[in-house]
Amino acid sequence: MLKKLPIGIQTFSKIREGDYLYIDKTEIALELIESYSYSFLSRPRRFGKSLFLSTLKEIFEGNKKLFEELYIYDKWDWEDIYPVIKIDFAKGRVEDRENLDDRILKILKKNQDNLGIKCEYINNSAGCFEELIEKAYEKYNQKVVILVDEYDKPILDNIENQEKASKIRDGLYNIYSVLKGSDEYIKFVFLTGVSKFSKASIFSGLNNIEDITLTPRFGNICGYTQNDIETQIAPYLQGVDFEKLKEWYNGYNFLKNNVYNPFDILLFIKNDFLYKNYWFETGTPTFLMKLIKQQNYFLPELANLKVGSELLNSFDIENIRFEVVLFQTGYLTIDKMVEKRRGGFEYHLKIPNKEVQISLNDSIINSLIKQSTEKLRYQDNLFDALYEAKFDNFQTSLISIFASIPYNNYVSNDIAHFEGFYASVIYIYLQSLGLEIIGEDVTNRGRIDLTVKINENIFIIEFK
Repeated sequence: MLKKLPIGIQTFSKIREGDYLYIDKTEIALELIESYSYSFLSRPRRFGKSLFLSTLKEIFEGNKKLFEELYIYDKWDWEDIYPVIKIDFAKGRVEDRENLDDRILKILKKNQDNLGIKCEYINNSAGCFEELIEKAYEKYNQKVVILVDEYDKPILDNIENQEKASKIRDGLYNIYSVLKGSDEYIKFVFLTGVSKFSKASIFSGLNNIEDITLTPRFGNICGYTQNDIETQIAPYLQGVDFEKLKEWYNGYNFLKNNVYNPFDILLFIKNDFLYKNYWFETGTPTFLMKLIKQQNYFLPELANLKVGSELLNSFDIENIRFEVVLFQTGYLTIDKMVEKRRGGFEYHLKIPNKEVQISLNDSIINSLIKQSTEKLRYQDNLFDALYEAKFDNFQTSLISIFASIPYNNYVSNDIAHFEGFYASVIYIYLQSLGLEIIGEDVTNRGRIDLTVKINENIFIIEFK
């Protein structure tokens, strides 16, 4: 049965007018609270981080009525009410360091009003934050809960300008460093974001913060599981082909069960079961396109990508790895984790689903080789040639694609200088068709550069 909760938790998942769906995550919330005092979670945008944060806020503020019939209802001491400070960077854009400091002071002022506290440090964000924590502890005689939503957004808003992003990072460090010195007044800290910056750059000295991003028991902390789809959400999906739905919007994995992007599911229902790239349209990956050109990235490697522990820790403004950005922003997800013989783990990555596969590669085509006018015709011709196993037509389609790329695209676009330029173009066109593609497939006879499956046919492609 669908849950309809009173309006109190701030960001309900709204399906249709008057209907609010809330998937019960309070068991995970309770386990998180009991396990860690300071924790951090990274998930792609539009994945339900804010909703989970709002759930924590209502729990600590003792709003018992909101959780009737939910897991936590009879397992939490609702008599204990904690002062909550919530810092939210999700709304709006931070333009520079000065703008960041003003934004933080306004956020802290709002928290002062909510808690009935007045700070003396009205022009110093770090001083005001520290004072607010101490005064909240003194006024309520309870340790303080601090919730930070989209902790990294001010940096990501300016990631293409390294100098500006670095100054904003320093401003955030100035705020987050307050947590270490205020530990005696703090009950619980939870931060969410899209990217995992290295601890040294943002949380230096905050040794007790736990990154739960890839902790398996918290793998389903955000997103909808298959069980959610087939039980609580099923009444809204009558007549839907669940296998097709899974192919389009499932596939994200954080070392537990695969999960659906909740934003996709809600808009899919709202738009009468129309399959579209709902999530992808909410963020333009222009920065990714620039990274491809700057790093001369060989695109077919995305079909069989393996990374080490840097997946967890290596997002720095001065050293941005393309694969890490793709994973942390949701364009890639974990296929499997393999323990290496010499110790440690290796992560095999994949594109999560059909929505991302088609949309990402369409964006690459439009951005890097600028063929948006003829793109649909070329895609149709390629698909038909493979579907019907007509090799002459397939060859003709490829020749037409390369012949249509204007000369000035070569001289004005770095992709023309890639060693694997031709392989990259072929790969992104095939990926944009939504086909099943395997990269560097290992057999007993050696490696296959690219394997394509369609209509019970298997095509083996070797790049030379």
